[in-house]
Amino acid sequence: MAKGLFGSSLVKKYWMALTGLFLITFLLVHCAVNAAIFVNDGGETFNKFAHFMGTNLLIRSMEIVLFVGLLAHIVDGLMLYFQNRKARPTAYAKQNNNSSSTWYSRSMALLGTLILFFLIVHLGNFWVKTRITELSVIDQHLYYDGEKYENLFGEMQLVFKELWVVIVYVLGCISLFWHLLHGFKSAFQSLGLNHSKYKGTIAIIGDAFSVIIPAIFAAMPIAMYLEWIA
Repeated sequence: MAKGLFGSSLVKKYWMALTGLFLITFLLVHCAVNAAIFVNDGGETFNKFAHFMGTNLLIRSMEIVLFVGLLAHIVDGLMLYFQNRKARPTAYAKQNNNSSSTWYSRSMALLGTLILFFLIVHLGNFWVKTRITELSVIDQHLYYDGEKYENLFGEMQLVFKELWVVIVYVLGCISLFWHLLHGFKSAFQSLGLNHSKYKGTIAIIGDAFSVIIPAIFAAMPIAMYLEWIA
């Protein structure tokens, strides 16, 4: 088997599965925290959640682990993609693509690249401003029960006033949906956890996760832009 940065092809698939499941866990937590905007209480609940996530030492430390996991997932995915292309002649791939796999399972590298571009925009809009440069568009701070909080809810309102930003976020969420639709089940398969006894349950959970999480993420900028949340 071909060798590379993370070992053999089989080892690369294990890495892809493990880092993918780690990122899926992050998506679940991130979605739960950000969904606090739908409480529609002027951003108080969301700002409190965001304050906790931004000031908790353990969570801040996990950000480093998250970036390492994300980079490993990207690099490993690209290596597998180019390794598979090199191993399979173009004519053979074209002949078997339609009969043996779905288009999104064959487009994981493309979907992952689109998600990466979306993440760059997202990190530039929020994480870089609040965690690194501290050059937030919103200078106003809020006080809840006498404690000072950053107005990250107000930051979201400003960012999502721009239609092009909302469109980028929605397209990113659509790419995430297709990526998860294959990646969730594929991760369990790569780890050898696709036993017939659990395969149906994994498929149902994977399909539900792939729809619900991206849908919630996409609803956030849309709701902000249409001022359904204030």
